[in-house]
Amino acid sequence: MPSTNLMLEEPIRMASILEPSRPTIFPAMTKIVGTLGPQSQTVEIISRCLKAGMSVARFDFSWGDSEYHQKTLDNLKSAVRNTKKLCAVMLDTVGPELQVLNKTEAAISLQEGSSIVLTADQTKEANPNLLPINFSGLSKAVIKGDTIFIGQYLFTGNETTSVWLEVTDIEGEDVVCLVKNSATLSGQLYTLHVSNIRIDRPTLTEKDKQVISSWGVKNNIDFLSLSYTRHAEDVRNARDFLSKLGDLRQTQIFAKIENIEGLTHFDEILQEADGIILSRGYLGIDLPPEKVFLFQKSALSKCNVAGKPVVVTRVVDSMTDNLRPTRAEATDVANAVLDGCDAILLGAETLRGLYPVDTVSTVGKICGEAEKVFRQDLYFKNTVKYVGEPMSHLESITSSAVRAAIKVRASVIICFTSSGRAARLIAKYRPTMPVISVVIPRLKSNQLRWTFSGAFEARQSLIIRGLFPILADPRHPAEWRNTTNESILKVALDHGKASGLVKPHDRVVICQKVGDDSVVKIIELDD
Repeated sequence: MPSTNLMLEEPIRMASILEPSRPTIFPAMTKIVGTLGPQSQTVEIISRCLKAGMSVARFDFSWGDSEYHQKTLDNLKSAVRNTKKLCAVMLDTVGPELQVLNKTEAAISLQEGSSIVLTADQTKEANPNLLPINFSGLSKAVIKGDTIFIGQYLFTGNETTSVWLEVTDIEGEDVVCLVKNSATLSGQLYTLHVSNIRIDRPTLTEKDKQVISSWGVKNNIDFLSLSYTRHAEDVRNARDFLSKLGDLRQTQIFAKIENIEGLTHFDEILQEADGIILSRGYLGIDLPPEKVFLFQKSALSKCNVAGKPVVVTRVVDSMTDNLRPTRAEATDVANAVLDGCDAILLGAETLRGLYPVDTVSTVGKICGEAEKVFRQDLYFKNTVKYVGEPMSHLESITSSAVRAAIKVRASVIICFTSSGRAARLIAKYRPTMPVISVVIPRLKSNQLRWTFSGAFEARQSLIIRGLFPILADPRHPAEWRNTTNESILKVALDHGKASGLVKPHDRVVICQKVGDDSVVKIIELDD
């Protein structure tokens, strides 16, 4: 077959498609972020989600109070202990999200062709003719003809649980709209999104700051998902705020790209952020449908060559109410993997969906199948070409480790790291085999107390494709101070054997520091 630029292994034997998928110790190298909520709050369900492949738990503060989320997080900690599956914690901010409040919680039926008023007067009750919103500046931000979407979660304007409105008039602080499709809004809170309009509200709101400084600090969050990131300055401001909190200096900031403004400033946002979340629901409203895939491919490519993790959202929406995804959704998940995503984020599917565990399992299986045909050789060449010469010393070593592992068909790469940077650089080159990242604790002091680093670094690698961390035991410093020590290597190999990643006579590539030098070595295991 002729060579192509597709990140797809060729040729694929048609017979192999009919073969059943072989069970593995982990569903995929691509990670799964699950949003925990009403349908996934119990220790039992969270435990099953962890076993199915969830490695990051997302807590969405667009709804629910700190007490509710604390109960869920306490259950997550119990599930982690029960399953011995490490899981990172992501706090998702509300940001400048516009919301409609329905105090009565009675369902509101809207009819196509009718008129409705959006008012900033939140003392009024929601009804089919009037919806109170949390933003008094809407009337100044929109003009006649603008498009507004309202729904409980994400929406396209063509289903019966969300509504598409067209602005027809402005009356003081009220916005009069024409209902473009019949829909029934249910629940207490709906999201409002104005297409291609800048809403002049801070990216990190006072409510967000309060939640982060209390709930976030108390729980040592690993990731902050910064909703509605529009400029690099948004990320810098958030980082300054975290640094002042002390305990959250290490928390990584993932910029959530949700609208045209964030898309326009994507390159500078990528430079500032630790990672990117492509919130395709809102982007799918701001962009013409035929342009969505172009942005996804471009954004993922930019993140990949920068070596920064990228997360894709809104993949299997139909699994919120159904046991199986649609054919298009299954293909969409696979294409996200082939495009280079690090993780898939599940929102309503695990938050309020009927089948949270099945959704995690199904998405993991699709990711695993896509990884089998990922064109790693082409990806590796393109990444090396982009980085250019001269490479940094560490990047040269880590890329060589990946090249060596592929050449000798190693079963795993073992990387000893303290900051996590070496392991992330290995993952940047998307090796076909898993990377066991052995995080070496470091003793540090804040002048008041001595603590060991390492837990943050280990958990933060749980969102990166192909990285599987273990934390060296800080109670035995003699073993981990020197990573050439055979005992720490034995711990890593035993972990690989117990996980089913390493078998007798397998070859293993090791990336480690020896004194001041970084080295790559290949070992072959005996019986």
